[in-house]
Amino acid sequence: MSDNHSNTNEPALHVEEDEKHLLLDHNYDGIHELDHNLPNWWQFTFYGAIVFSVFYFIFYQFLGGPTLREEFQKEYAKIETLQAELKKKSGGFDAELYAKIVADGGVKKGEEVFVANCVACHKEQGIGDIGPNLTDKYWINSKGTPETNYPVVFNGVPENGMPTWAGVISTEEIYQVISYVQTLHNKNLPGKEPQGEPVEEGATTDAPAAEAAEPAAPAAQ
Repeated sequence: MSDNHSNTNEPALHVEEDEKHLLLDHNYDGIHELDHNLPNWWQFTFYGAIVFSVFYFIFYQFLGGPTLREEFQKEYAKIETLQAELKKKSGGFDAELYAKIVADGGVKKGEEVFVANCVACHKEQGIGDIGPNLTDKYWINSKGTPETNYPVVFNGVPENGMPTWAGVISTEEIYQVISYVQTLHNKNLPGKEPQGEPVEEGATTDAPAAEAAEPAAPAAQ
């Protein structure tokens, strides 16, 4: 009796006349299903993916297609090349700008930059600690001149522990700290033992005499 009562209370199924032929002969908890065809775009995508996967598999498994690691290494090599080109272009020394910055109190400002950023490795007055002594006549990565010190500071020498300062401090600050380093050269203050190759006095380009007496201490060797 309860079953009959349940059936009589079931809402009548409404199916449009043009869809009655699509009605499947089953229902789930009163839910009926119409057997519509899948959209053409869906079928095209599905079967197209199957066809594509066959060629994809053959290419990468049997025809020497590159692995993900090989593709990454290829793209990363391009990035490294672009970075090297950018460093080469933006790391070029500008003698006119350097002279202008030095004339505008660059050595004194460079000392402040040095104290804020370089003493951790080169210690005050550039006598050397983790980094080399900047007061002797020995240089590791440059010839001790502003134009050879600039790319060392700008690009860094990571393999020797010298960080890249471009992007950390401004270009102007790099020129300032270089001018300060020039005033340290050949002071021969007691500190870390010499490293690198000797550069005889006169082979370097010092800061203008007006600022040469300023205290000194940066990080470029």
